[in-house]
Amino acid sequence: MSIAAVLIVKNEQAHLRACLEALSWADEIVILDAGSQDGSQEIAREFTDKVVVNDDWQGFGVQRQRAEALVESEWILMVDADERVTPALRESIQAALDEGTQAIYTLPRLSWCFGAFIRHSGWYPDRVARLYPRGRAGYDDALVHEKLRNPHALPVKPLEGDLLHFTYRDLRHYLEKSAHYAEAWAEQRVARGKRGSLADGLLHGVGCFVRMYLLKAGFLDGRQGLLLALLSAHSTFAKYADLWVRTRTPAPPQDASAGH
Repeated sequence: MSIAAVLIVKNEQAHLRACLEALSWADEIVILDAGSQDGSQEIAREFTDKVVVNDDWQGFGVQRQRAEALVESEWILMVDADERVTPALRESIQAALDEGTQAIYTLPRLSWCFGAFIRHSGWYPDRVARLYPRGRAGYDDALVHEKLRNPHALPVKPLEGDLLHFTYRDLRHYLEKSAHYAEAWAEQRVARGKRGSLADGLLHGVGCFVRMYLLKAGFLDGRQGLLLALLSAHSTFAKYADLWVRTRTPAPPQDASAGH
């Protein structure tokens, strides 16, 4: 069974080489670049001749669909540039392919964040469906938080061995990504005719903190666990605040004298 490692990237120079080195065993590597302005495309071409640039960004889901369409192998392993396939996971993937069962496989993802691997807080094992037979499953077209669709009701099976995830470089990177996701989430909700309130944001934000830090034992992750719970609560509130601003606040006045 042939397998393609598939990545969608943009300005991932800091991570890409290490990611691709851990995928050198794949039969095919497919990289869809969204218009990188760093050295990502040059690094990608060191590992594969299947590097395609498409900067018509329509969201993560659509970009993954475009990448899927470039694959020739029988199986797809979808990987992000800030992730690393460990040797143990590679062995588990190869064993699954040797078995030959048409299924969707989930990978346990272990994230490094703010100086530590996060093993609690609801972050581990963060199982993600990433290995699937081409043409039998594929991603939806969501702007963000895209999901792998299973139209043929394939069995879903777990793999062993961690997919390492080097998620945030620093606090600014976290806040920038959080703002981007909040904006995309709010846009999706507005398109569906949904409305938001600050009360919703406050309720969900507090709930997020309690769930991560107490119910999911984030306190066992030390100071990183506390910081993540606080930041996640803030990010959750920001999503609903963005939706409230878009749907409940009036447009600015056109009359320049209106503020006097």
